[in-house]
Amino acid sequence: MEIVIIGGGFAGLNLAKELLDQKEINVTLVDRNNYNFFSPLIYQVATAFLEPSSISYPFRKFFAGKKNLKFRLGEMQKVVPEENKIILHNGELHYDHLVFATGAETSYFGMENVKKNAIPMKTLNDAIVMRNTILKNLEKAAICKDIRKRRKLLTIVVVGGGPTGVEVSGMYAEMRKNIFLKEYPELATSASNIYLIDGGDTLLAPMSKASQEDTHKALLDLGVVIKLNTQVIDYKDDTVYFSNGKSLETKNLIWAAGVSAKIFEGIPTESYGRGKRMATDAFNKVNGTKNIYAIGDTCIQLTDKNFPEGHPQVAQTAIQQGLNLAKNFKSMIQNKPLIPFVYNDKGSMAIIGKNKAVVDLPKPKLHFKGFFAWLVWLFIHLISLITYRNRISTFINWMIAYFSKDQSFRMIIRPNKTRTSVSDESNF
Repeated sequence: MEIVIIGGGFAGLNLAKELLDQKEINVTLVDRNNYNFFSPLIYQVATAFLEPSSISYPFRKFFAGKKNLKFRLGEMQKVVPEENKIILHNGELHYDHLVFATGAETSYFGMENVKKNAIPMKTLNDAIVMRNTILKNLEKAAICKDIRKRRKLLTIVVVGGGPTGVEVSGMYAEMRKNIFLKEYPELATSASNIYLIDGGDTLLAPMSKASQEDTHKALLDLGVVIKLNTQVIDYKDDTVYFSNGKSLETKNLIWAAGVSAKIFEGIPTESYGRGKRMATDAFNKVNGTKNIYAIGDTCIQLTDKNFPEGHPQVAQTAIQQGLNLAKNFKSMIQNKPLIPFVYNDKGSMAIIGKNKAVVDLPKPKLHFKGFFAWLVWLFIHLISLITYRNRISTFINWMIAYFSKDQSFRMIIRPNKTRTSVSDESNF
């Protein structure tokens, strides 16, 4: 059985790992990056508290010595279902079963100026661009004599009140207090604001009311200005415009407001559901196809009675679907019944700042906040990293940051010329 997996994120990599040493199964994982990265921690790369290598690992290094697993660097262009093949930018691959695990990309809701000028928070490249942009603007502000221009350089606007937006806002608020004034004495008398914007009436909408309230209060205590029920409609000439007629001037608009799946040539139009996600049956087979599957953020599955509107687009969904599909591929080889996917909600969490986090557990229904929740967040994210090297490196960096309230990764490093764009960092 030849299985081709498009995308090496949580879903694709866990599927491949689970099929390791299956003699009857050959797996080829295709990704346009040559590395896997741990997306929940890219904001720490963006804020210069972790190096990119702490949360990433090369696919070929991971697959070395694994006889039935292969890696192919390539960009997906087209599926030819009737010939059981895919066309990449650098060749073709044939398959018996094709699995899309392509994740999701940033959605700008049709706002071209926002897409052009804002800083997204989805990939490692986004994180490095964000780190460089913020650091360059701090350097510009340090020598700027015009008060209005300096204020624009120092104002940070984060759009999106989910975990990413909350974590980025909290991290910058901590840095403003512990680092910026120490390292940039020229800015000691300058006003700098951090705004967190969301179109809903609460932060962390999927989490419990207690987590929402605790997070709101903690961010206010850190000095973050929170604006709810506020929608961005444009961003041009260094000005963010809102649906209520108000605006904010800033050079730093960080976009963490939404995601959308991708559409691929060769997949029938009727196979797509809400948010461009591929609609699948209970076994993650794409509707209207015979041997094409979708797992993780790129699919929507309406067969789970506990999640009739589809599963949340989070890491645990992707991991569990990857593992379940692997079991079903093994069952196909052994002519055993397939197992329908049922999501096991293990809870949700978000970190706000040092010693500040919120955790919700569904069974039993519990809520934690503060230092204990912060420790739980650190532990879960640490053990979720792909290798021991990543875990050790991240742990050491976290301990240095905790006790020193600082890190030493604030270098503006960028190539003079680049052959890749921000879009080249997507996980497929």
